[in-house]
Amino acid sequence: MSDADQLKALRVRIDSLDEKILELISERARCAQDVARVKMQTLAEGEKPVFYRPEREAWVLKHIMERNQGPLDNEEMARLFREIMSSCLALEQPLKVAYLGPEGTFTQAAALKHFGHAVISTPMAAIDEVFREVAAGAVNFGVVPVENSTEGAVNHTLDSFLEHDMVICGEVELRIHHHLLVGETTKTDRITRIYSHAQSLAQCRKWLDAHYPNVERVAVSSNADAAKRVKSEWNSAAIAGDMAASLYGLTKLYEKIEDRPDNSTRFLIIGSQEVPPTGDDKTSIIVSMRNKPGALHELLVPFHTNGIDLTRIETRPSRSGKWTYVFFIDFVGHHKDPLIKDVLEKINQEAVALKVLGSYPKAVL
Repeated sequence: MSDADQLKALRVRIDSLDEKILELISERARCAQDVARVKMQTLAEGEKPVFYRPEREAWVLKHIMERNQGPLDNEEMARLFREIMSSCLALEQPLKVAYLGPEGTFTQAAALKHFGHAVISTPMAAIDEVFREVAAGAVNFGVVPVENSTEGAVNHTLDSFLEHDMVICGEVELRIHHHLLVGETTKTDRITRIYSHAQSLAQCRKWLDAHYPNVERVAVSSNADAAKRVKSEWNSAAIAGDMAASLYGLTKLYEKIEDRPDNSTRFLIIGSQEVPPTGDDKTSIIVSMRNKPGALHELLVPFHTNGIDLTRIETRPSRSGKWTYVFFIDFVGHHKDPLIKDVLEKINQEAVALKVLGSYPKAVL
């Protein structure tokens, strides 16, 4: 068989497979509609339907990754199914998601990575506004940054948990690539200032010291805002990601300029619904301890005794008094697990206050 005949046969085979894929996706979408009808029929009077189940979605994506045999890698396959699930869920009820804006931020990228592109996403000007939108019921969920692998905790998010009663429903980790972006009118040999968010400037500090040591670095509210400013200036550049570059039509003068190749940011999904155990969960709590010697040791002993893996601990000033502090702690397990229940009971005996922010599936993507 000639090469031309082989190509023709392969294309016919691909066309046939595409038709089968189309048929199966349509069948899945119809099943999603049937699920929505069943849920509506079984509701008690005045009860609101819950269409989005984080634990169910996490299980499906993990199951897909376990069953995947290539040649597409596990994450790529899971992302494809994430979008199919997002579109099917939108047939039941489109999710409304608030995120730290404006458009083009890494937080928006995290929201779309977690929920898929079929959601209705709304940018907010500040982290506290994301919390307020969720608390008011104007959106189903919010997405906020909580920590970066290079620069540490995002304190605005931690402080917002002290002021609002929110449930953490999920997490998403995003690999952060920073690019130096310029506009059509930028004179690249005469750049006098570089805009970006303060954390992004910090994450690219060594690169900037080496390549633009004498250029002014201007911290702005977000990377997307930085990209927007560069659009209309001939002597400036911006540090931002792919979404901002695409949204504002900028060109990458240099790619991947972050100092650490493993630079990542973790985001939290906040909402109002508690998430059942999946068997692969994390829990976040806030603890306020009495200001006395050994307080932190007393707090950590129950975790050590029960062999619970702590993944993060942060300290923030308490709002209740000068020189008193609260601890934000993340650990492996669900608050309904017997071992975790025992730990929380022991902590509660010593703590001034203990608040479980939520138990949720570990990030899949």
